[in-house]
Amino acid sequence: MKGKIRVTFNSPAVLTFVFICLAATGLNYLTSGKSNEVLFMTYRSSFKNPLTYLRFFTHVFGHSGWAHFIGNASYLLLLGPMLEEKHGTVKIIEIIVITALVTGIIHYIFFWNVGLCGASGVVFAFILLTSFTGFRTGEIPITFLLVALIFIGQQIYEGITIQDNISNTAHIVGGVVGAVIGYRLNKKPN
Repeated sequence: MKGKIRVTFNSPAVLTFVFICLAATGLNYLTSGKSNEVLFMTYRSSFKNPLTYLRFFTHVFGHSGWAHFIGNASYLLLLGPMLEEKHGTVKIIEIIVITALVTGIIHYIFFWNVGLCGASGVVFAFILLTSFTGFRTGEIPITFLLVALIFIGQQIYEGITIQDNISNTAHIVGGVVGAVIGYRLNKKPN
């Protein structure tokens, strides 16, 4: 039928990720923080506990509250569909999983006294990955340099000067993961 508009599930990996984050945030609200503590937050816990390993991946679903979720979901929904269209659903899932694992392990090793939850590392991976959109072998896009300088520089500055509950390390590590993957995905074979 001509002129009919339909709603499409245009970005399955990103939409599913955001919906899981929404469900985890709602569950955290309903359980007064217990679900984050058990499933959606990584922190120093015994290697004998199987949930320790699961939380290396699932911490990206949990958020400390609605404002935290909305901030991350906004960036994910803005950047994710473009990246998923360019790189494919499977590659975006791999990027999310790699970012979750790397940020989870680094946080577990170096910040044993603080819990980590949220998709901010994935957001920063997407931000840096997006800056490689126009990348060509043998070139470094100015957009990448500016994004790296602005976003990573801000996180380093805030990590040193501001004491809050934001994991600047997860942002930085997520950005580095996005930059490395962005470079590798866009590098032309010789």
